[in-house]
Amino acid sequence: MFLTGAPATMPDLSCYTTNLLAFLAPDVPDVHRRLATAVRLAVRTDLPTGELAFSHHPRIDRTDDGRQLGYAGARDWPTTREALHRTLRRDQRALAVGNTRHLPWAPARGRADAPHWVIIKERREDQWLVADHFSALTPFGDQEPYLGWITDAELAVALAPWTRPPQEVARRDALALGQQTTTVPADHYRWLDWEPAPEDPGAAPGPGSWLLDLEPSLLRISEVLRADPATVARYVDDLWAAARHHTFKLAFDVTDGNTHPERAAAATAAWDELPRALRFAAQSTARGRPRPGAIDRSVDQLLTALRELPAPDTE
Repeated sequence: MFLTGAPATMPDLSCYTTNLLAFLAPDVPDVHRRLATAVRLAVRTDLPTGELAFSHHPRIDRTDDGRQLGYAGARDWPTTREALHRTLRRDQRALAVGNTRHLPWAPARGRADAPHWVIIKERREDQWLVADHFSALTPFGDQEPYLGWITDAELAVALAPWTRPPQEVARRDALALGQQTTTVPADHYRWLDWEPAPEDPGAAPGPGSWLLDLEPSLLRISEVLRADPATVARYVDDLWAAARHHTFKLAFDVTDGNTHPERAAAATAAWDELPRALRFAAQSTARGRPRPGAIDRSVDQLLTALRELPAPDTE
């Protein structure tokens, strides 16, 4: 799909957002630019010590006719199968929640659990056509985009619930659409479906107290991770997603002439370094040698690069 005014090459996003954009594009044609202009890193500040929650953008899924997405679910596969089939007949696609441990094409297959959104495009008897637009170098190897037919039994396994996700993953799921969304029980199969959008969704990502500006958010994150290095491993994926979202935004800023390419490149490099430094710190902590200095240096370098960018809403 050609996007007017989009960068020639758009950076990759997180697994949630990559497939969310692909799913939304037929109903929200400007969804890529909508995301680029909405990228943020909001952090909740009133959770118990060591706990964090993140919102990477406001909601971008509202359609012109007043719909938005919400979670739906079912405890058993036959009910899920019929619900997905109904959605396919109605919308010609469905957005479902899989688990990387069970995805046949994922490098984390059989090795690690993580929620992973996929698009179901067609059903023919006992076969389902599944698309996954996500691409990344993961800790388990290269994840490449996937499009292929899998059997009904394979899809049931691919979407099998992760019944006891940790708290940070549950929060990540609830905020995956940008604003806290009611989820279904963890032991249910899950997918997303259209529902009426509220007239005034509000600006806050959810209940509680939030930092909405980037620099205070980064300083808060650094403070929490420095206080307890054991928490770093829990939030690496959230900061990796933040880096991808902000790199995506920078690409649009350069295309629009709002940011000098060299300054954007420096900020992009600093964003890319942040999750690498966090993974190094997490691995060092696991070996009994915490390295909070690595986090501080990475955050400081990122803040320095960000301060060289134009202020918001300025030419």
